[in-house]
Amino acid sequence: MDIPTLPGVTARTIATERLTTRVLFTGPEDGVPVLFLHGNLSSATWWEETMLGLPPGYRGIAPDQRGYGEADPAAKIRAPLGLADLAEDAMALLDTLGIDRAHVVTNSLGGSVGWRILRSHPERLLSLVQVAPGSPYGYGGTKDVAGAPCYDDFAGSGAGLVNSEMVKEIAAGNRSADSPFTARSVLRSLIVKPPLILEREDAIVESMLAIHLGEQAYPGDSAPSLNWPFVAPGEWGPNNALSPKYVGDVAEIVAASPKPPILWIRGSHDLIISDKAMTDAGTLGAMGLIPGWPGEEVFPSQPMIAQTRAVLERYAGAGGSFQEVVMEGVGHVPFLERLEEFNQHLHPWLA
Repeated sequence: MDIPTLPGVTARTIATERLTTRVLFTGPEDGVPVLFLHGNLSSATWWEETMLGLPPGYRGIAPDQRGYGEADPAAKIRAPLGLADLAEDAMALLDTLGIDRAHVVTNSLGGSVGWRILRSHPERLLSLVQVAPGSPYGYGGTKDVAGAPCYDDFAGSGAGLVNSEMVKEIAAGNRSADSPFTARSVLRSLIVKPPLILEREDAIVESMLAIHLGEQAYPGDSAPSLNWPFVAPGEWGPNNALSPKYVGDVAEIVAASPKPPILWIRGSHDLIISDKAMTDAGTLGAMGLIPGWPGEEVFPSQPMIAQTRAVLERYAGAGGSFQEVVMEGVGHVPFLERLEEFNQHLHPWLA
């Protein structure tokens, strides 16, 4: 990947005991550390404007996570570990940089990594900022606020649900918008709220195309199922690691000790993370886009927002705290869509 960084952003290749990858930096080396974790189909590039906008005295740090951008392509995500690979990568990066505790700011899949860090290493968190995070119960295949699976084999989640035409367009390096399945078209139609065109769209698209592809990368492998939509999670790659089959016990989030404060920011028009997500099998089945849908009682849309709120309320009831912010008229990446408004929530929180 050869994506120029914005002025004021420094890119370095960092080797930890777990992963060699590109890491972006802003601010003074002795500043209060803010670690940024990007989402699926993206890279550290997505955080550059947010990092540059940090108040004086803060150190922005954003790695390309395992499976993305300039991370070592030999390092794979083992799905049965959930997202432990990425969470431990993040902690190893802090260790290598000599950082004990940091604010951690996440988006989407990065938010699912954030839940994992909260479970395993809460003492490392000054605070956790979850921007449109995946549900604590994982992505796909659950039907109620308590995260009950639609099927015992978790059919309807994992890599088998990723659109194969989109993967083909990414593999071909298609930078155009001549198909609804190119990275640029997906960015414009599903990730940001239309009709917005990002000022730095070309760099964002390049970072999307830099995702690592394959059965052990993106989208990952899958397993056949007798249950609709007839695919279950495999054992490799980020999309399988996001499956409720592997995500782990949500009770560990509630029981985390110590309990860092959590800021939850989301867009009102998010099509990726919502109670009727446009990439959820239940939503697509109800629309007739996946044939044979068994109906609302068997496989509804996953109530992702309701699940997250319920877990955070349990977290608060157990002695933690959280704040929910909804940015109106915004899609899946509020920090790219309306940076100034996003910073009005982020900066006071960090202070």
